[in-house]
Amino acid sequence: MRALDSLLAQVHGAAGRRPTYLHPEVELAEGDVRDPGALSRALDKVDAVFHFVALVGVGQSMYQLSEYTSVNCLGTTALLEAITGGHPVERLIVASSMSIYGEGLYHNSRGEVRAPAERSLDRLKDSDWEVRDEAGEVLTPVPTPEEKAPQLASVYALSKYAQECLCLMIGRAYGIDAVALRFFNTYGPYQALSNPYTGVLSNFASRVLNGRAPLIFEDGLQKRDFVSVYDVARACRLALEKKEAAGCALNISSGVAMTVLEVAQRTVRALGRRDLEPEVTGKYRAGDIRHCFSDMTRARRVLGFEPQVRLEQGLEDLAAWLEEQTAEDRVVEARAELAARGLMV
Repeated sequence: MRALDSLLAQVHGAAGRRPTYLHPEVELAEGDVRDPGALSRALDKVDAVFHFVALVGVGQSMYQLSEYTSVNCLGTTALLEAITGGHPVERLIVASSMSIYGEGLYHNSRGEVRAPAERSLDRLKDSDWEVRDEAGEVLTPVPTPEEKAPQLASVYALSKYAQECLCLMIGRAYGIDAVALRFFNTYGPYQALSNPYTGVLSNFASRVLNGRAPLIFEDGLQKRDFVSVYDVARACRLALEKKEAAGCALNISSGVAMTVLEVAQRTVRALGRRDLEPEVTGKYRAGDIRHCFSDMTRARRVLGFEPQVRLEQGLEDLAAWLEEQTAEDRVVEARAELAARGLMV
């Protein structure tokens, strides 16, 4: 087994050393996914590829446009050119993202399905957070299936959708069994705690480890779907093994909707800091959406996937790992960068 990684400082720290958690039997090839030479060496005698290379972060993607597009989109095309140009593989699994949906699916008061447009900036400035239809009626969020059309609200979302489409397209053209896994909010041990763009739960944990309250955008009542990294790993194994998955895009999540405020409160309790209370800022970031959580029907049918880790268990596991970790809290720094560029109100 071989892993290609650039050991980016934002994720792995300035030292750029091999991660201590990486299994000793995994050969680490350090290099950039856009480098044909690095790709050729990494793909030597490989018959299946998990393409998880991507810069992550909705907010950061809105001001690092070139870098996000280069790594995520051009990096994917470089990989596909290497695969189709001399390093064929049997199966390709690409990490897609729930971010491609933008707002999730909604119903109006008559039970009619609605896929609403992005919320207006004027309403957000007035702290009118909920999603409404053309008549001003507040819509009710419902589980989002794969059939929902993408609504790309950030450069990150655009780049993830490009990754998914490229892999599935080239897979069909070249007879490669390609699978796109649309991961929802993933959490668990070994996340990059000092990277403020790596995920909301790691940001909460980083703040708490430094004795500070988690910071929450809007009113904290936006709903998300948090899935354990162990369930994600199971889904990846199934995507590798299940022939029926070829050509599919599949939601991978816990299938449970929960408010961001509740998750922050549970994180604080799991880390034993009952003296801290999450701070609801009433701020909004460009590219953020209100509600999005998963319909798991297709993943259950195609993969036989069933999430096994409940949030309580997952947070306990995360907390046990965090006891031995230190984290540099860069959340405020990231917020300041967004505010300076007019991307946060």
